[in-house]
Amino acid sequence: MTQHTEGRGTPFRRRAAQAWRISRTSRTSRWLRGAAAGAAALLAVAAPSPTAYAVPEPKAPEEFVALRTVDPSIIQEMRYITPHDFVGEPIDGYRQPLCILTRPAAEALRRAQLKLLRQGYSLKVYDCYRPQRAVDHFVRWAKDLADERMKAEFYPRVDKSRLFADGYIAEKSGHSRGSTMDLTIVKLPALPTRPYHPGQRLVPCYAPKGQRFPDNSLDMGTGFDCFDTLAHTDDPRVQGAQRAHRQFLKSALEAQGFVNLPEEWWHFTYQPEPFPSTYFDFPVARRSVAGH
Repeated sequence: MTQHTEGRGTPFRRRAAQAWRISRTSRTSRWLRGAAAGAAALLAVAAPSPTAYAVPEPKAPEEFVALRTVDPSIIQEMRYITPHDFVGEPIDGYRQPLCILTRPAAEALRRAQLKLLRQGYSLKVYDCYRPQRAVDHFVRWAKDLADERMKAEFYPRVDKSRLFADGYIAEKSGHSRGSTMDLTIVKLPALPTRPYHPGQRLVPCYAPKGQRFPDNSLDMGTGFDCFDTLAHTDDPRVQGAQRAHRQFLKSALEAQGFVNLPEEWWHFTYQPEPFPSTYFDFPVARRSVAGH
């Protein structure tokens, strides 16, 4: 009687079956690895790049223009892109030395400039539109009471802890609405202004003109951005030529619809403002007003 053997069979047949299983397992493993790699590649293609989620920087509305496109004769000495300001470093949001304003404000400046040019003078702007991020930079700096690197020039008689209470720093600025600018008057031909070198000896902004940081503007009694009551437009202690120069600037601009901030002889706002309650945050850069 023939015995039927159950189980794995003969040694030859067992070896063949084992080899077949190994081969099948290897092919399955390779297929799974290939499928996983293919899925990963598809996911990599489908997934957005890290920059895809980056929020594009805001641009200015069409009502904003670069002042140079309206009147290139107005001198521009944009202070906040330099370290010569009350903070002592370039301010956030200022990418290029550029005056940006709403078109009505820029055109009103052009009208004032035309009249001044006929008398041998020119306007010079220090600051125009100011992004909200720059104002935020001022606020952070004002809260850091240990940072007084520019105190000797810009606020020698004011305790830094009083900057908010005394109104020198605020969390919002009319500059961010686009129709406010800081400016002065220069006698033509305009002499170049010596560059500021960080670390140089600082002189109070209310010192006599021949002693404080040189500026090619008319003598207004204080320098620009002077945190002091002497900078009030009608401060009675400012007399003679200095007072006359302030009134010259004020009358030239008031005739074109500008209103002066009494606490700062250099600060003017065009009225009516196109954006009286909107505070913009696009950077001060040519691309912000490209094509306007």
